[in-house]
Amino acid sequence: MFLYYYNTIYMNTKDPKLTALQFNEFINRQDIKGLNSLMTQDHTFIDREDEVTRGKDVMIKGWLEFFKSFPKYRNTFERVDSRDDLVILIGYAHWSKKEPHDPAIWTARIKNDRVAEWCIYKDTKKNRKKFKIK
Repeated sequence: MFLYYYNTIYMNTKDPKLTALQFNEFINRQDIKGLNSLMTQDHTFIDREDEVTRGKDVMIKGWLEFFKSFPKYRNTFERVDSRDDLVILIGYAHWSKKEPHDPAIWTARIKNDRVAEWCIYKDTKKNRKKFKIK
């Protein structure tokens, strides 16, 4: 599948959903080498408060700090959709055994079988409408 992004051609050789799900599996296993292997050099992470972190090296440090702070963190998805290079994942973040599941929506933008952007959003009616989720 060829994708055009800012006048550049990118080719995903596999279903973008598989890349996003593998990326999440690396998050769930706290696998820094795996995350590193699937991030683009210009990887962007956007959290629920719209805080933006850019760059693969910066994000590797960010994931290491995050895993230290939240050693039991996991994501579980109930639904996965894709629209060209955008993957939309709906489910729950699990912070610890004591805390309830946290409903969320994630998006992943896939370029050349790598995650160029990983975002997390609150699971709200507004965000469901934004992503045309029924």
